Amino acid sequence: MSPDRGRVECAACGFVAYSTSEPTACALVEDGAGRLLLARRARDPHAGSWDLPGGFVEEGEHPLEALRRELREETGLEVAPGEFVGVWLDRYGEADDATTTLNLYWTAVPEGGELEPADDVSELRWFAPAELPPDDQIGFANVRQVLRAWRARRP
Repeated sequence: MSPDRGRVECAACGFVAYSTSEPTACALVEDGAGRLLLARRARDPHAGSWDLPGGFVEEGEHPLEALRRELREETGLEVAPGEFVGVWLDRYGEADDATTTLNLYWTAVPEGGELEPADDVSELRWFAPAELPPDDQIGFANVRQVLRAWRARRP
């Protein structure tokens, strides 16, 4: 098999396997004071850096269901998804063969549960817009871009 434009084809049987981006569903969770919830990553890639809560969409799972599941797993919160914010591409790590991710973002508000870091999150913290961590403390490029877009939309 030889790679060609994100696909490989078997010379013997002609089967073609296509490479695709892995979808994620993430949330910009705001509290009643306009603060944003960030999660500190417990594991690589980018262990110790700040991130927005969310994660990979499982096969056959609707992205909004993935968003609710991931927020429950990582933060203990039940959330109500709101406005679709947008899509950003990124890589899941720094290696040359790191998976490309297709990152889907929604706003969300907490509607129940108890805030507690779990799964691959070591810490959760609410940040006012002017108090967000600097870019060098945010692990993923797409999260830095989303945070800039979020700040730009603020009054």
